[in-house]
Amino acid sequence: MRLARSLRRSVLAICLLAVFTPPASAHQVCAVDLDGDGEAASAGEFAACTAMAGGGAQCPIQQVTCTQDDTGSYACPLGARFACAAPANGGQPSCSPNACIDTEVNPLEDEPVIDDPGTPADGSVDADGNCTASIEIFSGRATRCRPAGLKTTFSNCCADKGRIVKDGMGSSITSLSTKIAVAKGVFTGMKAAYTAFKAGATAGQAATSGANAIIAGIDPTSIAISLAINFMIEVLLQGCDQQDMETGMLRGSDMCHEVGSYCSSRILGICVQRSRGHCCFNTKLGRIIQEQGRPQLAAFNAQGWGTPRQPYCRGFTAEEFQALDFSKMDLSEYYANIEARTQSEIQIDMKERVDAYLQTATN
Repeated sequence: MRLARSLRRSVLAICLLAVFTPPASAHQVCAVDLDGDGEAASAGEFAACTAMAGGGAQCPIQQVTCTQDDTGSYACPLGARFACAAPANGGQPSCSPNACIDTEVNPLEDEPVIDDPGTPADGSVDADGNCTASIEIFSGRATRCRPAGLKTTFSNCCADKGRIVKDGMGSSITSLSTKIAVAKGVFTGMKAAYTAFKAGATAGQAATSGANAIIAGIDPTSIAISLAINFMIEVLLQGCDQQDMETGMLRGSDMCHEVGSYCSSRILGICVQRSRGHCCFNTKLGRIIQEQGRPQLAAFNAQGWGTPRQPYCRGFTAEEFQALDFSKMDLSEYYANIEARTQSEIQIDMKERVDAYLQTATN
């Protein structure tokens, strides 16, 4: 039978003490692949080990009570190779087929968090003010969020909390430029909220700080402030981190393309937490055009969207964007959110505004 995988060291192990008692120590944990999927990343597949009389620890997963014979000796129903021991705080002797792991000796191995700053909004310019850097249209950022698992104490940090960030082309180039700042504003707000919470602020106070940081950088009409505050309070209390929060808000607002899932935390080579890699864009429109446009371009054939660990989120070059055939794109998902305008009007207007914005950026 497959043995142990486990929790986290230090802080995570301490959190587990409040859920699984009594523990042998903050570092004795166990994890078992109960559903046969090759991982121990589901609820019920991990636990803090119980301190036993005489020292040592026992895994409570699949633990059974030992039987007593006529002589008063105890035997494990699972077999003689499993030792019977009584809990340190008293009670019937028991045995378990699963071993405990000391996370100080076998620490949790975490994949580095995806750290993609995205394409800078302003590149270098020459003496005449001309842009010398490469221009990317509808570029995205690689991000990740974590579904329910060990590191999130089985809270789903990828859960859809509803559409919080609003999307639209607006009625002017200035409005389009404002929309391009939305994802950056969300990142700034999540960072402010997470930093405040870690510094000791309540979830409500941290969420308010986050909301203030968001609206300081973007048009306040681009975000449902009350929903954003509720979202931040909920995910902070669930133990989600800054990137979980950022991805969750943009994902729920239809601005992210999910690339896939990968194992982000292991112990003794066994996966105990998965993550979902995404490309998140500044607008819902950007995400849709990327999804519809990439299949038209040979430049994306080999790499596609990259891998879940390393999503490939670059924008279109000016030449690639001009080569796109918008008549072959299904933009109905975007049209459905806009009222009182025909699809042809929106399509013409959209292309004119993006072309105008591109021309402004290249001059």
